[in-house]
Amino acid sequence: MLYQIYQAQADFVDPLRTIARNTSRLLRIVTPQTPYGIFLRHFNAALEVFGHSGTSHQRPSYRIKGVPIGNSLVPVTEEVVHSTPFANLLHFKKDSDRKQPKVLVVAPLSGHFSTLLRHTIEVLLRDHDVFVTDWANARDVPVSAGRFGFDEYVEHVIDFIRVLGPRSHIVGVCQPTVAVLAAVSVMAEEDDAATPRSMTLMAGPIDTRRNPTHVNVLAKTKKIDWFEEKMIGIVPWRYKGGGRRVYPGFMQLTAFVSMNLDKHISAHMRQYRNLAVQDGSSAEAHRNFYDEYLAVMDLPAEFYLETVEKIFMQHQLAVGELTYKGKPVRPSAIRKTFLFTVEGERDDICGLGQTAAALDLCSNLRPVLKRHHVQTGVGHYGVFSGRRWENEIYPLVREVIQFSA
Repeated sequence: MLYQIYQAQADFVDPLRTIARNTSRLLRIVTPQTPYGIFLRHFNAALEVFGHSGTSHQRPSYRIKGVPIGNSLVPVTEEVVHSTPFANLLHFKKDSDRKQPKVLVVAPLSGHFSTLLRHTIEVLLRDHDVFVTDWANARDVPVSAGRFGFDEYVEHVIDFIRVLGPRSHIVGVCQPTVAVLAAVSVMAEEDDAATPRSMTLMAGPIDTRRNPTHVNVLAKTKKIDWFEEKMIGIVPWRYKGGGRRVYPGFMQLTAFVSMNLDKHISAHMRQYRNLAVQDGSSAEAHRNFYDEYLAVMDLPAEFYLETVEKIFMQHQLAVGELTYKGKPVRPSAIRKTFLFTVEGERDDICGLGQTAAALDLCSNLRPVLKRHHVQTGVGHYGVFSGRRWENEIYPLVREVIQFSA
């Protein structure tokens, strides 16, 4: 009944939020014309904060319309070049004849849409031909589409790399770093012509035994049966995925918010003040962030449970027990792909050393094809979004791709 209780609450509160947003828009028009402006501004602020506080299950827009190349702004359009029920391979096509290295960005399947990597993609587009794994919301995938577990995730990554073709590059952000390393290992062992020339793994749980965080400790204190009983819901029949077992996105969001509850409360209090004093730019920045942050997607139950068990409980990749379609995954098979690992000094989701473990697992890579970087002063999201990503981490990623192209 977990999902049904959430949906009933949302069905009751969402119309109230819609009324609050519409009333807020009206008040913004009439407030300057009344003698009670200060009182109406505060009332309007309360309405807007409440109106924008609910979750959404619709993917936000990437909002990438153009990218600077040289001295000009080149238009960018989105095109789906390969599709399955569970994901689209999305290409950010630039209106330019300039040949640039192809890069596949593998986004997390962890409760938020792939648009969470908007800034990652936007920066990479300056010098690369960028593709992204645009994962589907599991509650919109019919049960008839079948299961989607860890093997299916890795299979998607391999298929998408093959669509890009030889001499491409891959960037895995956070959770999918394990699947990316597994996919490249499988392709290298098969001597696949499309094996990526470089592999960048950013802030991912390759070996969560190293410097475990609160998230890692929680996974070790419970049995997998507990996660299945407490964390899995069933999609209501009114949706396309009705009857599918999922890990609901709203539960993942609740977990993320609870880790930094004081920061989120402070952010909404600041938003109230921004609106009350009519600080439009600050209010818009807050609104854009939370419109993205509160857009959640459900995960297939098989993928969630297998990820918890294989990666966070049993550390299968790190101890050499991970398999793909029944065959061992051997990172030692990777001999020609440049490996670059990136970590954040203040990361409270993937602790220092967890991503760097990939360097040891790829034991047959020559030292010249390995590189590691710890970015000072950033947490988890700062590794792939924000000023430090753009100015300090990205130049290193670009250098690795250029070197291995």
